[in-house]
Amino acid sequence: MVIDNDLLLQTAELLQARNAIDVSLARIIGRPVSAGHLGEWIASQVFDIQLEPSASAKGIDGRFRSGPLQGRTVNVKWYMKHQGLLDTTDHQALDYYLVLTGPAVSAGSSRGTVAPWCVETVYLFDAQRLRTEQETRGVRLGIASSVTKAQWLKALIYPRGASTLLPVTPDQAAALQLFRLP
Repeated sequence: MVIDNDLLLQTAELLQARNAIDVSLARIIGRPVSAGHLGEWIASQVFDIQLEPSASAKGIDGRFRSGPLQGRTVNVKWYMKHQGLLDTTDHQALDYYLVLTGPAVSAGSSRGTVAPWCVETVYLFDAQRLRTEQETRGVRLGIASSVTKAQWLKALIYPRGASTLLPVTPDQAAALQLFRLP
């Protein structure tokens, strides 16, 4: 076996740089860096959401502080790739799912692909309505729950708003634009 020291060194240097970036991000968001925590923080800043004090709160990540959904509960998801699936819950107190996604990709092998940390689209689902529609279709709730293309399109609020539940203001659109791919 031949060890490629150049690749190992390059990998170690990149991981050290990534660790330094993660430390800086953790200081900003006040939680460990993961897509979940970072997505919740971005959503809280853009959509004025008061996050739950504990990151391990069951089923609910926070509440809208202002706007048309003021006081309503929300579960925030951030998927690096939009694959048409949604992690759902049967938590009765949950009002909405706010879903940030990266670029749409087709199902298949992920070998050699990169899932960029970006926000290309944002969706808002009424949690109770989605649960009822899924039960009617015989879809089970939980990890990687099936959501139809029509449901995704109806829930779209950014970059083009199909849903009127939470209109995205020009300031919010500009903030989200910061996280789009160049």
